[in-house]
Amino acid sequence: MALGAASFAAPFLTKGEMIANNVHSQIDSNTNGGLIVPRNNGLKITGTFLDEISHDIPHQNWGEKEWDQDFRYMKSIGIDTVIVIRSGYRKFLTYPSPYLLKKGCYMPSVDLIDMYLRLSDKYGMKFYFGLYDSGVYWDTGDMSHEIEDNKYVIDEVWKRYGHHKSFGGWYISTEISRQTRGAIHAFHSMGKQCKDVSGGLPVFISPWIDGKKAVSDPSTLTKEQAVSVEQHEREWNEIFDGIHDVVDACAFQDGHIDYDELDAFFSVNKKLADKYGMQCWTNAETFDRDMPIRFLPIKFDKLRLKLEAAKRCHYDKAITFEFSHFMSPQSSYIQAHHLYNRYKEYFNM
Repeated sequence: MALGAASFAAPFLTKGEMIANNVHSQIDSNTNGGLIVPRNNGLKITGTFLDEISHDIPHQNWGEKEWDQDFRYMKSIGIDTVIVIRSGYRKFLTYPSPYLLKKGCYMPSVDLIDMYLRLSDKYGMKFYFGLYDSGVYWDTGDMSHEIEDNKYVIDEVWKRYGHHKSFGGWYISTEISRQTRGAIHAFHSMGKQCKDVSGGLPVFISPWIDGKKAVSDPSTLTKEQAVSVEQHEREWNEIFDGIHDVVDACAFQDGHIDYDELDAFFSVNKKLADKYGMQCWTNAETFDRDMPIRFLPIKFDKLRLKLEAAKRCHYDKAITFEFSHFMSPQSSYIQAHHLYNRYKEYFNM
C-alpha cells in the first residue's frame, strides 16, 4: 500500500502540535457542521403554512407569546410569507365567523386570524388567508359546498381584516392531485371572488402530485399505481388553462414522489407555470413521508435534495408545511430543533 506525504509528517510533530491540530480540526468541523456537500446550493425557504386547524398532526397549544417567538425564529432565517393553511376545518374555526357559527361551527377561544395578522404586521411579513374547508369534499368529492361557504367567508374576512398592511393574498385550501371533478370551476369561482373583493391580491394553490407515496393507508408507504410524468403534464396543462387568469401561483407538494423523480416532475411544473404566466413555487414538506409514523420532522438530507432540485429547476419560491411543528427551535418535536440547526449550517446562516 502506498503511503502519502501526510503519513511521514506525523512523527516530526510534537505531542503539543498534534493536540493543537486535532483541536483546530474539531473546531472547523463544528463550525461548518462537517458538511461534505456544497453549501447554500438549494432554494431557501421563504414562506410557511401556519397549521392551527390541524387534520393529522397534534396541536402545540401555543398562545400569543409562543407565536410571537416563532415569528422571530421564522424572520431570522428569511421567511417573509405566512399562510393560514385553512381558516376552518369542518366545525373548528380560527376566527369567529358569523356565517359559520350560524351553521353550527364551534366558537374559537382566540381570534387567530387577528393575532397572525398583527404579528405579520409587526415582523413585516406577507399574510395569505386560507379559505374554509367544510370537509364535504373529502367525504363525497363534491366541491360545491366549498364554493358556497367561501362566498360568505371571503366577504366577511376582507371586511374584518383587509385593512391590515400585511394582508397580501389568498390561499385556496382545497387540495387536489388530478383532474378532479369540478376542480377547475371551483378554483376559478373562489379565486375570482378573492381577487374581486380585494382589488386583485394574488391567489395560490398547493396541490399534491399523485406519486408513489400518495397513499391513504398509514400502514403503507408506497403504491404501484402512480401517475406518470406525461400524464401529470397533460392533466395539469388542462387545469392551468382553466384557472390561470385567477390563480397566480402553484406550489405543488413535493413529498409524494421519490427523490430521483424530483427533476422530472419539477421541470414539468415549471414549464407549465411559465406557459400560463404563473409563479412556480414548491411546497417543501418538512415532515417525513418515508416512515410508518405520521408525521415526524424530515431527515435533513431529504429536505436538502428537494430544495436543490427546486433551485436547479429555477423555481420562484419555496414555502413549507410546516415550520412551527417540523422546523422550529420551540417545536414539541426535538428533531425539529436539530433540523433548524442543520438548515442554518447549510445556508451559512
